[in-house]
Amino acid sequence: MMRTLASLALLAVGATAQLIDSSSFGAGQTISPTRDSIPGWIIGAEGHVPQVLSDKLILTPPYPGNTRGSAWAQSPVSQSEWSAEFQFRASGPERAGGILQLWYTKDGQSRIGTSSIYTVGQFDGFALVIDTHGGRGGSVRGFLNDGTIDYKSHNSPDALAFGHCDYSYRNLGRPSIVKLKHTSSIFEVTIDDKLCFSTNKVALPAGNTFGITAATPENPDSFEVFKFILESVTGQGSTIPSNQGSTAQQPIRNQIPNQPAQPVTNTGTEAPMNGLAAQLVDISGRIQLAGKATNTILQELKNQAQKADQRHAELIQKSVAQDRQLAQFDSRLSRVELLLQALQTDLQSKDYSGRFNQLHETLRSSHLSLSENLQGHLLSVITASSPRMGFFIFLLIAFQVVLVISYVIYKRRRANMPKKFL
Repeated sequence: MMRTLASLALLAVGATAQLIDSSSFGAGQTISPTRDSIPGWIIGAEGHVPQVLSDKLILTPPYPGNTRGSAWAQSPVSQSEWSAEFQFRASGPERAGGILQLWYTKDGQSRIGTSSIYTVGQFDGFALVIDTHGGRGGSVRGFLNDGTIDYKSHNSPDALAFGHCDYSYRNLGRPSIVKLKHTSSIFEVTIDDKLCFSTNKVALPAGNTFGITAATPENPDSFEVFKFILESVTGQGSTIPSNQGSTAQQPIRNQIPNQPAQPVTNTGTEAPMNGLAAQLVDISGRIQLAGKATNTILQELKNQAQKADQRHAELIQKSVAQDRQLAQFDSRLSRVELLLQALQTDLQSKDYSGRFNQLHETLRSSHLSLSENLQGHLLSVITASSPRMGFFIFLLIAFQVVLVISYVIYKRRRANMPKKFL
C-alpha cells in the first residue's frame, strides 16, 4: 500500500505541465520587449503592418479592409502530448466579417503563410477555424489534412470539418479563451471553459509548428491576440481505469518509467486502492487547475499593480508641476503686495494737497487766458474776412456807367450809317 501511494504521488508530480517557451508568448507582463517582433515568432502581413503592443498583437486592423496577418512559431514542437491556450478578441462594425485560424502544421510558414482555410492549398496538420460560417453569429470548427487534399480547389471545404460548435465571439469586449489538449487518448477543444468538441480518433505527430493567421474582407474585423501558451502534458494522457483486476495498475507503471515495476497481488484491498488512485489523480488535476488560475490571478494583479504604479507616477509628476506653478504665482502675489504696501506708505507719509491746489490754480488761469485770447482772435478773424460794402456799390455804379456809354456810342454809329433806298 505504501509503495502504491508513493507511485501515485510520483504520478501527480510527473503530471505537472511545463511551459514551452519557444512556442509561447504573453506569459509574462508583456508579450515582447520590442515593438516590431515577438521572440521566437515570425510575423507577416499583407496590406498593412501588424502592431506589436505591450499586451497584444493586432493581426488585422479595424481599417482598412482586405488585409491579412500571420504569426508563426520558429521552433517545432518536440512533445507529442501538449495543451495550448489561445486568447483573442474580435471587434468591428455590425456587418463586418473575417476569419481567424490556429494552425498546427508541418512547414506552416513556407506552405501556408497568411492564407486562410479557403485559400490554402495542401497542408499537413490541423487547423482550428473561427469565423461566422452559417450565419449563426460565429462558429469554431476543426479541420485535418494529411497533405493530399487541396483545400483551395475543393468544391466544399466546409464539409471537411470533423468537429464544430457555435460561439458568438464578435464584440464581446473581453478576450475569448480557446484551449486545445492533445494526448494519446483524447483531442479536445474548449472555449471559455466550455467543451466545444472532442475525439479519441485524432493523433497529431510531433515536429509540427504552431501558427496564427487572420484575414478580413472589405468590411473588416480587428483580430487581436493576447497570448498563446503551450505546455507539455506528458503523464496526463493516460487515465486510470476504475475496473477491478490486476491490469488496473499497469498504466501507473507505464507513466513512471524511472520507478521499477512492483509485483501486484490480487488482494481484497485492490478495489479501494483503484478508487484512491482515481481520487488522487482527480485531486492532482484540480490542484493543477487551481495553480493555473492562481498564476493567472497573480499575473493580473501584477499587471494592475504596474498600471497603478504608472498612474501614481503620472499623478506625482502632475502634482509637482502644479506645485511649481503655485509657487510662481505666490511669488508674483508677494511682489504685488510689496508694491502696494510701498505705494500706501508713500501716500500716507506725504501731503499732496498743496500740489493739487497749485495744479488747480494753474488750470484755472490757463482756462481764463485761453478764453480771452480766443475771443479776441475770433473777432479779428471775422472782421478781417467780412466783405466791404463801399467797394461793392462802386463796382455797381461803374458797371451802369459803362452800359450807358456803350448804348450812346451804338446809337451814334447807327445814325451815321449810310441809308439804302429801294
